[in-house]
Amino acid sequence: MCVVMALIVFVLGTFIASRYKAIMVPKDLYFPQVTSIRQTHSSSVYLCQKSSSTSSSSSSSSSSSLTHVVEFNDSNGFFNIWHSMDDEELIEKAKWVPRVAAYPWKVAFMFLSKRSLPLGPFWEKFFQGHEGLFSIYLHMSPDFNYEPPNSSVFYKRRIPSKHVHWGKPSMIDAERRLLANALLDFSNQRFILLSETCIPLFNFTTIYNYLINSNHSFLSSFDEPTKIGRGRYNKRMGPTITLQDWRKGSQWFEVNRELAVETISDKIYYHVFQKHCWPPCYMDEHYLPTLVNKVRPDLTTNRTVTWTDWSGGGSHPTTFMRKDITEVFLNRVRYESNCTYNDAHSSICFLFARKFHPSTLQPLLKIALRLLEL
Repeated sequence: MCVVMALIVFVLGTFIASRYKAIMVPKDLYFPQVTSIRQTHSSSVYLCQKSSSTSSSSSSSSSSSLTHVVEFNDSNGFFNIWHSMDDEELIEKAKWVPRVAAYPWKVAFMFLSKRSLPLGPFWEKFFQGHEGLFSIYLHMSPDFNYEPPNSSVFYKRRIPSKHVHWGKPSMIDAERRLLANALLDFSNQRFILLSETCIPLFNFTTIYNYLINSNHSFLSSFDEPTKIGRGRYNKRMGPTITLQDWRKGSQWFEVNRELAVETISDKIYYHVFQKHCWPPCYMDEHYLPTLVNKVRPDLTTNRTVTWTDWSGGGSHPTTFMRKDITEVFLNRVRYESNCTYNDAHSSICFLFARKFHPSTLQPLLKIALRLLEL
């Protein structure tokens, strides 16, 4: 009887293990056993390989505790995040990742851009010397084929992307795609959405500590009792989403790992928006604010850390040109605000700013030493 029971347990365990692997592991990824870490060249991502110094006896005794780490390295040894998963499979994998990041924690910088990053050299200075504490993900038009040189932090950082249209559901699809890809790195703890017109306002250490040590995410979600707020609500969204649930906010968010998983796991509210939120309703201004208000309002501060100038009115914010770039202007953006950070008063409320024209690159590089405190 005992032999039969043992056989049943063994068969059942084998079946469960195979099903887990089929669900969690993409067929085109390689998962080596890991005992040591090798840092990639000009990259924040770590590649894992078997240790050559570990003895056979110690390896056998500790084999049960070895972990599996995703490795996408190309023939040159660079970490490559490209894969062959479609959106549905990608989201399914990302839903089951750990909600607590592995140490050392990293910040995932997710760039949503049509084509190139004209301010890339300024970002290069920002990232310089902080390898291992950040990850970069680029969502670009699929017909844009330029690859940065392998000395760049942006080398091999593009994810499988699709065309994005302003004000359409494809914008949210791209954001979910970025989050899902970034979640596959178990060390990413914070996730910031940026555009090609964004710049950092402080040095890397300041921004990293601000985000990693925050008790909340930075995603604005507020009730706007006007035509551009409640006026965009479609009653066909009810009863799943009511007018009382409806929220507005900035597209440019920053979330922690737990809220990132909640975001890409949603199907109910996403499909309601897909079906009923069309201009003058814009998903990028309402979907995430409403979703967070419904599922985890406790995880956000209801403000953004990306500064934008809407004082000119209209559908688009001010675009800053070369002549606008001065230390006085940037210091005003950096310090002349009031907010709360971890329940305490703070004058540092914004970590990034937009929209900056490509012509601003040279004046930004000239003051980079003082602005980023390199």
